[in-house]
Amino acid sequence: MTDGNPYLSGNYRPVRTEVTATDLAVTGRVPASLAGRYLRNGPNPVVEPDPARYHWFTGDGMVHGIRLRGGAAEWYRNRWVRSAGVADALGEPERPGPRHGDMDFAANTNVIGHAGRTFAIVEGGSRPYELTDRLDTIGPTDLDGTLSGGYTAHPKRDPVTGELHAISYFWGWGNRVQYSVVGTDGRVRRTVDVEVGGPVSIHDMSLTDRYAVIYDLPVVFSPAAASEGASFPYRWDPSHHSRVGLLPREGGTDDVRWFDVEPCYVFHPLNAYDDGDRVVLDVVRHPRMFATRFLGPDEGTPTLERWTVDLAAGKVIEERLDDRGQEFPRVDERVVGRRHRFGYAAAVSSAGAGFSVEPALIKHDLDRDASEVRALGRGNAGSEAVFVPRHEGATEDDGWVLAIVYDAERDGSDLLILNSGDFRGEPEAVVHLPKRVPFGFHGNWVPDAE
Repeated sequence: MTDGNPYLSGNYRPVRTEVTATDLAVTGRVPASLAGRYLRNGPNPVVEPDPARYHWFTGDGMVHGIRLRGGAAEWYRNRWVRSAGVADALGEPERPGPRHGDMDFAANTNVIGHAGRTFAIVEGGSRPYELTDRLDTIGPTDLDGTLSGGYTAHPKRDPVTGELHAISYFWGWGNRVQYSVVGTDGRVRRTVDVEVGGPVSIHDMSLTDRYAVIYDLPVVFSPAAASEGASFPYRWDPSHHSRVGLLPREGGTDDVRWFDVEPCYVFHPLNAYDDGDRVVLDVVRHPRMFATRFLGPDEGTPTLERWTVDLAAGKVIEERLDDRGQEFPRVDERVVGRRHRFGYAAAVSSAGAGFSVEPALIKHDLDRDASEVRALGRGNAGSEAVFVPRHEGATEDDGWVLAIVYDAERDGSDLLILNSGDFRGEPEAVVHLPKRVPFGFHGNWVPDAE
């Protein structure tokens, strides 16, 4: 622990150099069907931060990428996202591009491929940063003049239309958030302002065939925390009305239906779908957030829950699906917004001493109310697991599970490639990376067709 800040020690500590490596060492064999880039994003401060104030969510973004093709791991790269501050710290010229007022942040939360482009993204008011295929920074973008403000770290791609749906927030918007739809051409085709209960932090959203789902929960912008110099000035507000909103995908702000839920916070839903006169929301629920611990998300055990919105009765039925600590839930991207059977998560614990990533991955079979745990070895730790189908027509459980795993013994990282149908068996491949990948947030498989 660095001066009492757990998010600057162990595998949270930043790496200090950028690396390009080719012909990576592999144990096992990379499946020949994997042709594309596995990308990850996370905080990696370019300048040593003040441990007393550093919040895990605010480190400068660094994107890591592994290129797979032809049964081989062709390259690994890690690159800081060159916001103006990062470029200045590295002695480089500022990248040109439209910023959202004074908001300019080295996007550190997610990295996606869309419309043949690569974007590093973050929430809270900053715009996406476009990257080259090899992860060099092009600059901030407003999506060809169509994005009116900042964006989200968590757009949802409709697997039928290919469009990206998003709920974005910014403290300067006051009591409203913005729903947007980005077309397959990479331009915003639809924007709706939605009134919420305050300047909330909405990290993620859910999508169904009929609705965009808004999580209006009690973590809000705190002017007092901002005036005290907090790097992430959002705090738990017990007076904030906890609710979820269903916005028809082609509706307006007056069409939102709101439903009360018990106070909590949701960073990440697993998935959602329509079921007749009900809407099913599977979420990872935190009992509260940033009430007493202000440097990271460590205020109780996050658990997998199902919220069933009964449209006729006007209420939400809340039930727990799994009481083990877990986060970063993912499904097969081809079932986003549709009924799902399987889901994946990283095992975590939160006991008041930092958000601890545990040495296990979890696979859920929700039809059977069963799960499998993939042990990663003593002292090791997992990350968000991404499912990649074996081929375009494969079933939901026929493919590969990709996750970066921290190897404590060598203080390094590997890309683990598992056969989803043999989750606890021998890996298909382990790609040994030349650089440690600090604990971060999100990433995606970007196939060559993207």
